[in-house]
Amino acid sequence: MTVKEAIPACAERAYDTREDTPEVRDKGTGGARDPGAHASPATAGATVAAGRAAQELGLRRNEFELAVHLGLVAVTEMPGCGRPRVCEREVARLRERPGHPDGLVERVRTVGTAEGAALLGIVPARFTRLARAGCFSPVTFYLNRYRAVVWLYLADELASFAVREPALLAGRMPQEMRTRLEAGGDRRARNWRAQRIERVLRRTEDPWARASVEASALDSAHLAEVVEDPYERAYLVRVRPEPVFGRPGSLPAREAMGELMLADDPDEILWRRISLTLSLEQARDERPAPRPGDDPGAGTPATPRLAPTAFPKAAAKRTPEPTWDPASEPAWKAASEPTRDPVPEPAPEPPPAPASAVVPVPAPTYASQPTAPPPLSPAMQTPSGARAPSRKRLLARLGWRRRKDG
Repeated sequence: MTVKEAIPACAERAYDTREDTPEVRDKGTGGARDPGAHASPATAGATVAAGRAAQELGLRRNEFELAVHLGLVAVTEMPGCGRPRVCEREVARLRERPGHPDGLVERVRTVGTAEGAALLGIVPARFTRLARAGCFSPVTFYLNRYRAVVWLYLADELASFAVREPALLAGRMPQEMRTRLEAGGDRRARNWRAQRIERVLRRTEDPWARASVEASALDSAHLAEVVEDPYERAYLVRVRPEPVFGRPGSLPAREAMGELMLADDPDEILWRRISLTLSLEQARDERPAPRPGDDPGAGTPATPRLAPTAFPKAAAKRTPEPTWDPASEPAWKAASEPTRDPVPEPAPEPPPAPASAVVPVPAPTYASQPTAPPPLSPAMQTPSGARAPSRKRLLARLGWRRRKDG
């Protein structure tokens, strides 16, 4: 469809691809989804698989997923996170609409830069400048072989733009638009984020889930400044709505999706912070975020392990220094060492029992300490009363034996 073909069509039906109302749906013009598009399994009736529904509607797989994303086809979310299904009544309703299947196929047709420029009758360079200025928004993207983002646009929306703004298709652009483009402005990713968030919010009713959608556009630093409670941040991640048909399959596509979902302009970041703050106030009024203490068994601290009872055998590995008792020392050691005061020992814990209840404990013995030798003869004693070094006695004994042997 070219611009000349789109102008008569717009006269019959106002091209409005962003939102649809129940009145418009009743008239049969269709459009985006209404609040009840995602029906519950209890009221859905007979359903068919998404692949079969796409085949009956004459759509390819990517076209069917885009139709569900735009709200043109209502799906039923199955319990247990199963794949979505489509009611047979929904398939019958879409098949009965006039112009089927070309009408639905045309509404989900996407074009790139070259095809979009040909549709508007302009050169690709001007088409890119109009897209960067935010005159129309991309609806999806893909990665080329160089892993560069290639934006795709709805042909229906481009035709509507040509009808609304014919002056921008030729001639000199406005000064404000030229200044923004010369400064390096690019609103394609921002407009894509805004429309995606609005479409997800349109099918989300839970206040915490709506707040998590607003939080998805902020990085971890900005999110921590707005939501200071770590339990609330964790809950926002847990209740965040997933895409209807899951995330992109390839790792590069998921990484590109994660980067494009984050706001980068300062004014956009400020707007998302304000929106998240307002959504959090509504969610907190509805119910508080769950915490570990709310679970009967989650917040109970573990029972501390008690230290084992110290038995004499275990205490022998690390024996404290004993107090010095003159009565327990051998006579030969007491005679060789000067008298000294006992070393004070720190008070034990718990306090010691009364003196009447203390049981006398023999002084500990050391494995490396030799037993007391028998009384020495007067010839082997030194004037101070201590025994002569054993090394000299051993050498003297060996020397005497060698002389004797010689």
